[in-house]
Amino acid sequence: MKTRSQCRSGVSFFERLPSEVFDMILRRLTVLEVSVFSMVSKAMSCQIVDHVSTMAWAKRMIPQNFHHSRFPDDKQSTYRHYKALGLLFKRCTLLLPTKDRLKFIHTKFSKIPCFMMQCKPTAASCLGFSSYGVFLQVKTCTNMQKTNPISFKITLIAGWNELECHRVFIFLCDFTDLPRKMEIVVNGRPGASRYLELQIRQFCRQVLLDPWSSRKECGFWLTQILKPWPMVSQARLLFILYGPLLPDGESAKGYLGWQQLTSTVLSSSALSDLAKAVLLLHTDLELKDWNTSTILAILEEIRVLPQVWRVENVARLLVLCGTTLCYSVLANKAHNGRLFEISKLLVYLILVCEKDGYCMSWVVTLVQQVCKVFTAAADKWSFIQSLENMFSEVTMEIYEASLAGNPQEDLESFQTLCSILGSSAHFHTEILHMFLKE
Repeated sequence: MKTRSQCRSGVSFFERLPSEVFDMILRRLTVLEVSVFSMVSKAMSCQIVDHVSTMAWAKRMIPQNFHHSRFPDDKQSTYRHYKALGLLFKRCTLLLPTKDRLKFIHTKFSKIPCFMMQCKPTAASCLGFSSYGVFLQVKTCTNMQKTNPISFKITLIAGWNELECHRVFIFLCDFTDLPRKMEIVVNGRPGASRYLELQIRQFCRQVLLDPWSSRKECGFWLTQILKPWPMVSQARLLFILYGPLLPDGESAKGYLGWQQLTSTVLSSSALSDLAKAVLLLHTDLELKDWNTSTILAILEEIRVLPQVWRVENVARLLVLCGTTLCYSVLANKAHNGRLFEISKLLVYLILVCEKDGYCMSWVVTLVQQVCKVFTAAADKWSFIQSLENMFSEVTMEIYEASLAGNPQEDLESFQTLCSILGSSAHFHTEILHMFLKE
């Protein structure tokens, strides 16, 4: 409430207070309460901006102990605090243009090494990137009727249009020197800059991608990351961001499994993130920068990084990508007359279904759809012959590998041999069942 003299002078009670007293009042409020206070008036917002611009406030309210959180409660407390900071910064800069708002953020966070990508990614307990992601993006929503200070869905950039979000991305690139770091890893040998690859992955995932629950928003940021690069580099960046992360004795965070895809068989869990990222770009029709042709081209580039993958890994990735994309890959090869590749890939798709417990009728339907791509009867017969011959070749390859390997490899090869024989029986049973029903 204002006194009569204050009403006549047009100056609020808080504006008449000495700055030291006003600062003492703000220090007794929580970050969320200060953020609500900043929306009282334009003058109040300016006063609070001045308050949070001081070094004393920054030292007290912007924690940097990201490497010392030993307990889950510490982690959640840090995240809650950065959510509150996101609300405060958005509310007190509400009347500023985007450029000035980002400049204001830069003055507060440019001295934090973890936000600037200046820390080594070896500390498993570092909360820096994820806290920054929470600050920028994570939505907080409570009932507006309640007295909770977080009374509506809002964070620093939640609700901004695409142009403003693009400016945020440019700001973050300049802020962290991200494009130069990406250039190093996409132009270098895969795995040569192991820590830099991991740092880029952690920053992009924890700050830009993972905080969003909406596929549309996540797809927008993934497009911002990939779009400036040529297709070969897009494939490599997609692998760096979502490829399998394998354990490393020297780093609790692990490292990217470039070589493992060419030398060993990986599980579905190791490839699931990459499949989800490919599906995100392929299935979201609102992402106009992507279509089936570009996704197929990126998949072709991914499967030869750093060298040609084991076919079983390619097949497992396609199974995780789903029917539509899997069929598109096979149909594209069929249109180009690549019978050998189609047959081998189908045999390994059948093997993966057997190993991972997928329904064999799914592959039978897929074979039927691919067969329809061939219009001439002779081409269809050639396709069927090629598929059956490939079953024999792959079975012999696995059998010979079981004879030539060490005891551990013998066991794995024997198990794979049993799987290929079982998959062949189940596949042909489904085929016969289909014809008998007709």
